[in-house]
Amino acid sequence: MFKYYFEQVENVAIWPIISLSIFFVFFIGLTIYVYKMNREHIKHMEKMPLAKDVENPKSHSDLKYQAHG
Repeated sequence: MFKYYFEQVENVAIWPIISLSIFFVFFIGLTIYVYKMNREHIKHMEKMPLAKDVENPKSHSDLKYQAHG
């Protein structure tokens, strides 16, 4: 069904190249963003699901004990 639809579209071969280019630019941008992120923020975010008191963590060892009860 889509085959017949795409046969009628002019310059249909350019769309996969455009979509690949958009994906590639997005992937490179996201990779640069992740490498430039603040490491302390990443550590804070990774402990959030396990910590009970995230607003005022006393130390990493306190977070460890809170997470395990």
